[in-house]
Amino acid sequence: MTDNSRPARPVILGQNQYGKAENRVVKITRDGATHHIKDLNVSVALSGDMDEVHYSGSNANVLPTDTTKNTVYAFAKEHGIESAEQFGIHLARHFVTSQEPIRTARIRIEEYAWERIAASDANSRFIGADEVKHSFVRKGQETRLTQITYDGSSWEVVSGLKDLTVMNSTNSEFWGYVKDKYTTLQEAYDRILATSVSARWRFNWTDDEQRMPNWEKSYEQTRKHMLQAFAETYSLSLQQTLYQMGSRIINNRSEIDEVRFSLPNKHHFLVDLEPFGLKNDNEVYFAADRPYGLIEATILRDGCEPKIPVDLTNL
Repeated sequence: MTDNSRPARPVILGQNQYGKAENRVVKITRDGATHHIKDLNVSVALSGDMDEVHYSGSNANVLPTDTTKNTVYAFAKEHGIESAEQFGIHLARHFVTSQEPIRTARIRIEEYAWERIAASDANSRFIGADEVKHSFVRKGQETRLTQITYDGSSWEVVSGLKDLTVMNSTNSEFWGYVKDKYTTLQEAYDRILATSVSARWRFNWTDDEQRMPNWEKSYEQTRKHMLQAFAETYSLSLQQTLYQMGSRIINNRSEIDEVRFSLPNKHHFLVDLEPFGLKNDNEVYFAADRPYGLIEATILRDGCEPKIPVDLTNL
């Protein structure tokens, strides 16, 4: 028998946020005849005193998502886009300080890089080669990422990249592993090591009293150290290479306390050419896209606590 006199347990609203996702903004800076491009995909998420809109539908505390979209475009004009990080900081500060109900703003940005098209040495009859400073080709190497979170007093900036595909054609081995009755993989003493790097790194800049990093230089140098470590490590496992990549960043970039990698092992298998009477001396490979090994780890500065989510798809 049910006791109908006992009040039902109330349903409580949990974490919530709202905003406008994937605002594509391209900013052209015209420095005379020389043009510069910043190409961003900006997502805004706001949270705070938003209980009533969920419970009763009252929009009294709601800044329309269309307004957040308009703000992105207006800020591109008013503030310019010095870097993805700086642009995100401007936006986060604005939303938290201009709207009392908003307690926290999270800005996620993808940046798509462009490079200039090199003109021919010979002058075109239409445009002199030395005048072509407005033509670009989209870089296909990687997508730059950043996430800025601001709660009115402290900042968290996590930047990174994805889809940076790299390969070592030698100086990689894989042997001495556990074997059981299901093991068919042959030990390799000279193999291709390739991966598509997805990485995030967390800055130790957290408040306005600290000196802000040079975001553009930091990205350039972090990427450089990561790639140099990949190239210079004689690898006995992808895990070892991952650790060296993270260590190189932590040791050389004082503004970064934590790095997390997700590295799929892009397997390259030697093709059996013996049926054709040919010897395959580490020359011809089959590039398998799946299934693939997935190696993930966080590298930390000693004494620091991990804060980057384990699942990078949530960042």
